[in-house]
Amino acid sequence: MQTQAVRQSGDQLLGQMLFKNFVMLDPERDEVLEGFNLLVEGDRIREVSERPIRTDDAAVIDCGGRTLMPGLIDSHVHVVLSEVFLRNLENMPITLMTANAMVAMQSMLDRGFTSVRDTGGADWGLRTAVEEGLIAGPRLFISGRAIGPTGGHSDSRRRTDAGARCICCDALAFSMCLADGEAEVRKAAREQMRQGCDHIKIMMSGGVASPYDPLDSLQFSMREVEAAVAEAKAFGRYVCAHAYSAEAITRAARGGVRCVEHGNLIDEPAAALMAEKGMFMVANLVAYYAIRERAAEFGMTADMLEKNDVVIEGGLRSLEICKRAGVPVAYGSDLLGALQVDQSREFVIRSQVLPPIDIIRSATTIGARLLRQEGRLGCLRPDAVADLLVVDGNPLENLELLAGQGQHLSAIVKDGVFHKCALH
Repeated sequence: MQTQAVRQSGDQLLGQMLFKNFVMLDPERDEVLEGFNLLVEGDRIREVSERPIRTDDAAVIDCGGRTLMPGLIDSHVHVVLSEVFLRNLENMPITLMTANAMVAMQSMLDRGFTSVRDTGGADWGLRTAVEEGLIAGPRLFISGRAIGPTGGHSDSRRRTDAGARCICCDALAFSMCLADGEAEVRKAAREQMRQGCDHIKIMMSGGVASPYDPLDSLQFSMREVEAAVAEAKAFGRYVCAHAYSAEAITRAARGGVRCVEHGNLIDEPAAALMAEKGMFMVANLVAYYAIRERAAEFGMTADMLEKNDVVIEGGLRSLEICKRAGVPVAYGSDLLGALQVDQSREFVIRSQVLPPIDIIRSATTIGARLLRQEGRLGCLRPDAVADLLVVDGNPLENLELLAGQGQHLSAIVKDGVFHKCALH
């Protein structure tokens, strides 16, 4: 059995791979299907068919009756935030930050996440390094530095700190920035887009990991929000907003924000407004469970843990509210540092209130829509990118198969190339 894509100089893909003998989990359908074959040519899916696919040159990949599905999408990660207690990043040079990010990204790909959306920290350099094959990792969609007001969720300075430090020796300053007033917000948004960002991240409520802002604080005025949205739209990008409370979510919706991050304390009217505006939400419940269980040992303070207890209460309820309102909820993890090993645990946590197919769609088709990559990522369509997983069983019957560190994934294919192949 051949399991290697053919390559030539310049890293250009050649040849074909024919996947056979699998059960197909297509998230655009409601159940797994048998009897299909799938042909990959280069970095794309060329054909998916119930009939035999005739090809003379393809390497035949026998999946041994396992499940074949699209690669996963995590829509809320921070690949450069390698410390659970973020203040520890203040004394970390960006060289060490990058080295830690390389390890984190390879681990994400090992878990089957072939695409991730970074919501604060990752830059075009990391994205390019992955694209050029210099480092192993998922495809990166980046926001650059997360933008917030003085005293808000992007402001992790001590009260005795007068100003920001140089970003070359402060990994935390590299990943976040402060802007006050419409002019500063416009400039900060324009700078992130100049740096090649795919979306703009703004802070609209307090957060767990920031030291001084209450969860129910409202951050950025409506005019500041509208300024960020106007600049993003002018550049063909969009704005996502960190927001927990129903009031902050409502303000985000009225200001033109496209996606809410977290949203744990959402209520029915706020969800209805999001649905009316065609917005997305990215939930990341696993972060709060992991923080409650282990963050204290890494230095998180009692005040932070107390805020975490407030948001964990509403987490599962927020999924039910959004489902009733028709708000699409993408898969997110938002884990920091050593807690990132729990990235795939989100599948199991959500299963308390949602059916498996909905959860898998959150990490495939819904994530692709959020990324504006519908039909290209998170699906098994002809001409889609060849990001594929071969799973040792049926995830619709057992979501634990997608949990852990990828031990139930016999094969991981990204861009038509095997990252992992343990098919026998």
